[in-house]
Amino acid sequence: MKKILLLGGTGFLGRAVCEEIERLQWHATLPTRRLSNAQPVLMLPAITPLAADVHDERALARLLPGHDAVVNLIGVLHGDEARFERAHVQLPAMVARACLVAGVRRLVHVSALGADADGPSMYQRSKARGEAALQAQVPSGLELTVLRPSVVFGREDNFLNTFAKLQRVAPFIPLACADAKFQPVWVQDVASAIVKTLGNDRTAGQTYEACGPSVWTLRELVELTGRLTGHARRVIPISMKTARRQAWLMEKLPGDPVLSNDNLDSMQQDNVASGNLPGLRELGIHPAEIGPVLRGYLGGRSTESRLLDLRKTAGRF
Repeated sequence: MKKILLLGGTGFLGRAVCEEIERLQWHATLPTRRLSNAQPVLMLPAITPLAADVHDERALARLLPGHDAVVNLIGVLHGDEARFERAHVQLPAMVARACLVAGVRRLVHVSALGADADGPSMYQRSKARGEAALQAQVPSGLELTVLRPSVVFGREDNFLNTFAKLQRVAPFIPLACADAKFQPVWVQDVASAIVKTLGNDRTAGQTYEACGPSVWTLRELVELTGRLTGHARRVIPISMKTARRQAWLMEKLPGDPVLSNDNLDSMQQDNVASGNLPGLRELGIHPAEIGPVLRGYLGGRSTESRLLDLRKTAGRF
């Protein structure tokens, strides 16, 4: 039985990873600043939530002994340069150092498709710097696997669900970067990829592009969401100048914005697989098409659940 230290396990992807760990009868320690955040996974016997701040190097050092591997899912989508640096660069570097000190060499790190030191957004550049900080520790013995997912969708995602909610109340959808391309990947496929890399030491040293089977424009995704919810609205592409104003106003509102200027910067570059790196199929995963899954969780008995049940029955995870 493997023992995993799961960082960022209370989030959308983290909950799916917890379910996979439970299914495999492994064990995971789930540090979180507030134990209430772990409420959705408290019913899983294999998951042990602990109150801890993983940005505290001493706390992290206390957590690591006794574990076989670390999975880092921590990331932010919005913020300034300092916030991206702290989450995407400083934390991974600290995790790598702490792993080597504790003798826990295996690390699976979830980065992002489009991570690029010269990318157009702070998000993309910080993700690339985080990967570089981890790769710098590989010569010292770190056994690193990196996953780069495209936009991740599922029942509780904050991406397509946002457009579904908007189309229930808005007469039309003004859409920035309508022609931006994505290769959406099901959250369960990414979770499966994570546990498969943990179970296969030959994946150490590899970077995988975790993408779905099809490329969609943002406009197509919004229109699909509207059709499947029964609230199809007219999508009206807006200029970048108008989009910048829209994002600026959203950034002034409390909480994380629906759209930020850094998001707009990210969408200047298509979020699709390069084809130069291995993908989910190299891990034995046949990624799900977005249509059937989305149709399930936006209404009726969950097709998403049926797909998951079928895969478990077939032993494909």
